[in-house]
Amino acid sequence: MKVTKVEPVTKTKYKVFLDDQFAFVLYKGELSRYGIRDGAELEEETRQKIWDEVIVKRARARAMHLLEDMDRTEAALREKLKQGLYPEAAIESAVQYVKSFHYIDDLRYAERFIESRKSVKSRKEIYALLRGKGVAIDKIETAFEECYQDDSEKAAIQQLIQKKRVNLSQPNPAEIQKLYGYLSRKGFRYEDIRQVIQNHNEKA
Repeated sequence: MKVTKVEPVTKTKYKVFLDDQFAFVLYKGELSRYGIRDGAELEEETRQKIWDEVIVKRARARAMHLLEDMDRTEAALREKLKQGLYPEAAIESAVQYVKSFHYIDDLRYAERFIESRKSVKSRKEIYALLRGKGVAIDKIETAFEECYQDDSEKAAIQQLIQKKRVNLSQPNPAEIQKLYGYLSRKGFRYEDIRQVIQNHNEKA
């Protein structure tokens, strides 16, 4: 196959195109090592060597580093690798590699995410955030089943009311109405909001 273009990405990194198709990114020293330049012929054996020993190896190391940095969903990891200009096949290899060590697990991610936010956010809000991070619906539902008790939503409502510093012992109708609106917009059910406010007044 023929090297049809070598395009600089930075001062040290270059996109390599083989037979007019983007193949991979190499550093300047690697271009010299493998004899890659515009118009050069690249043997399949050399291309495979670059793929196995440089590209896949680098994608796996990058994936590991990204997961050490912070917990990520599979979709987020794929996106970060894509931004790093790794080819799809190398990204797939890297994802399967970290999965084999259980370094990436969307269900575990969803459970941790829910546990850290359920005291201040509604299920609806958390669900939307997890979907936005690319977590599959079935994994979100399973995580909710694991993390939620019947009163979890009401506890979150209580927490937010305290945060808002609304005095429910001497309720101001306009303030209560605003509170209902605020909590409803955050995705809490009207009935749960009503019960929390009512229970507080009964205890008072």
